[in-house]
Amino acid sequence: MTSLATSSLVPKPSLRRRAERGLSCLVTGLEWLGAIILAVLFAVVMAAVLRRYVFGGGFVWSDELAIWLNVALVAVGAPLAATSALAMRLDVIVRLLPAGVQRLASIFADAVAVHGSLVLAFGGASVVALVGGSSTVLGLPESLRFAAFALGGGLTVVVVLWRAALDSSWPAALASLLLGIGFYLAAQSVTGFFVETPSLVAASLAGLGLILGAPLPYALLAGVSLSGAFGGLLPEPAIVQNTVSGVSKFLLLAIPFFLLAGELLTAGGLAERLVRFAASLVGHWRAGLAQTTLMSSVLFSGASGSSVANAAFGAKVMAPALIARGYPPAHAAGIVAGVSMLDNIIPPSIAFLILATATNLSVGSLLVGGFVAGGVLALALAIGIHLSVREVVDAAPKASGQERAKSFVSALPAIGLGVVVVVGIRFGVVTVTEASALAVAYALVACLALRSLNIGTVFGALRKSATEAAAVGMLIGASAPFAFLLAVDRVSDQMAGLVTALGGGPYAVMLLANLVLLVAGLFLDIGAAILLLAPLLLPVAISAGLDPIQFGVILVVNLMIHGLTPPLGILVYVVSGITRVPASAVFRAVLPLLATLLVALAILCLGAAAWPSLPPSFKELF
Repeated sequence: MTSLATSSLVPKPSLRRRAERGLSCLVTGLEWLGAIILAVLFAVVMAAVLRRYVFGGGFVWSDELAIWLNVALVAVGAPLAATSALAMRLDVIVRLLPAGVQRLASIFADAVAVHGSLVLAFGGASVVALVGGSSTVLGLPESLRFAAFALGGGLTVVVVLWRAALDSSWPAALASLLLGIGFYLAAQSVTGFFVETPSLVAASLAGLGLILGAPLPYALLAGVSLSGAFGGLLPEPAIVQNTVSGVSKFLLLAIPFFLLAGELLTAGGLAERLVRFAASLVGHWRAGLAQTTLMSSVLFSGASGSSVANAAFGAKVMAPALIARGYPPAHAAGIVAGVSMLDNIIPPSIAFLILATATNLSVGSLLVGGFVAGGVLALALAIGIHLSVREVVDAAPKASGQERAKSFVSALPAIGLGVVVVVGIRFGVVTVTEASALAVAYALVACLALRSLNIGTVFGALRKSATEAAAVGMLIGASAPFAFLLAVDRVSDQMAGLVTALGGGPYAVMLLANLVLLVAGLFLDIGAAILLLAPLLLPVAISAGLDPIQFGVILVVNLMIHGLTPPLGILVYVVSGITRVPASAVFRAVLPLLATLLVALAILCLGAAAWPSLPPSFKELF
């Protein structure tokens, strides 16, 4: 009797295995659904491109259908954006706490995620009940977009609690659910405490959730929701409407396509051809393999646009080669992390796409600015590698002209992708979204022609790209209501007043902006920082006479450097996770490269600040 009672209190291993399989099936199903949506999205956009440029006319319905499919992709991926490696959880601070406090912080973090998910679920349901009418072209009910997010929010609650139960315990998951419901109900009440700037309350609460380890998109949603109890002007349905509007932009379709193009290049082996070509160019230099890693990153940047993708590729391919050549593991990982930041600077750049979405700056002009900044940063990294590699004798025999030519021809399919995309966008031949779809078609055809891809690897690339794109889209959507609060509270005007007090000149604005970005970048993902800060800082920069394109490029460069700084340092964590080198060791190893990047940033800032005072005849040369 006693033994039976005791055994009934112990979780059965078979029950846990069934729970793990059930969650795995749900997550896999969502990944496959996202992959199918991305494949259909690509087919729609490519059909429209072929119709427009081959047959001289377009489909009336294609743009609207593509936007709706992108909304569905983000909604389907919302649960994955809360629990996967792309959840953007800042858990560095939590790891320093005692084990018991860590468990409490985990419960609170999941409660914040539950709260944000409930906002999407119930807010989306409210909008569905309120919104009528049909879309302009498709004739579908407008409520469908919001219903998708309501469903995504509900599934996120299930996935978050399911994962919490497996990682911790079912009582911990129940505590997170009850606490999340409590936060949600508190947000619906009126406290009587009204603050002049509700966005400050939202930022403080979101920041608290982020410090506890909550996923960033859901911390933003929870913060905006709770600000309503202190006078915030965004009720729950309006939060969801802003979120859906944030991802309902045709330009954002380029993000999943560029991610997919980069995945296809890597899976198809074209990225390794770039490495061989890079080695033929710089492999004979001092620290030749490290310089090859840098050159490979520069070349790969022209085809990917994602620093995370480049960091993952470098950690799998270049880091083991560096270690085998005698580089200490931490140093090898630091080099890979440092050079991978170039992908979001050298076009095509997903960061510039997000910036253009937030500020309406010209994508083509930003890409040109990215080339200039990318060249300066690549030179800085080359100097940093040359000066920091002391203990390794690493120089390959100089490649002959014939060897270089052969490796160049081998790498042409990958190099051609970047040329087609950037030239097409810069000269207005195609739109950014059309160029990104052509990039996918190019990569697919090139890899299939070289017989380096099969159906399995193509679907694997679709699954991974869809998951990553949904996480980025979720962040963009969650940032939209937060940005609305900042605009209502006229935070930009307050910043302008501060700059005026400092003198109001271009140097003062540049100094203040970089200080703000350097601090914000320590705690915010680059996408969130761009979406929240660019609309605030850009008007101030323009009023000071700074060129908006130059300022936008510097903003992205500043924030990309934070991919290498603690506590967030996403590029360091990606490389650390793949190479199994402790993140703390990689952060130390990357310091020399970080120093040279900061010097390059200072040079770019001085040039941009001096630009307004240069003679017009000099400017015309550029």
